[in-house]
Amino acid sequence: MRYISNTNSMNDLNNLFNALWDGYGTKIPPVDVSETESGYVLEAELPGFEEKDVDVNVEKHVLKISSVRNESEKKEEKKDGKTFLIKERSKVAFERSFTLPEGCDEEKIAGSFKNGILTIEIPKLPAVQPKKIAVKIN
Repeated sequence: MRYISNTNSMNDLNNLFNALWDGYGTKIPPVDVSETESGYVLEAELPGFEEKDVDVNVEKHVLKISSVRNESEKKEEKKDGKTFLIKERSKVAFERSFTLPEGCDEEKIAGSFKNGILTIEIPKLPAVQPKKIAVKIN
């Protein structure tokens, strides 16, 4: 059994999970999240995926990235001049969820996909300024 240290327990847990599922069609894509003055940027590594393979949606303040991609839509014995002797790669799937912080403008979330990198920009709402009310005293 592998010991999980307290300092890097989340990274160790992710690595252990990936190692257990590696080869079974499930892999958690690595993600970087950064904050700018105007919002947040999430970048996910999705090598081998295309834009059409990936679903991104927001529901109840949770951003979800997911994909189910079938490597072989048809059970083909031959493809591109090759005769398959063993064919184990059939389905690749993943799902990641992120709770959005307060003050995000969910209506203006935008994304792009280029060279296997999914980039999602999450803008912040403008800061709410206190409303000044003039009161006349008699």
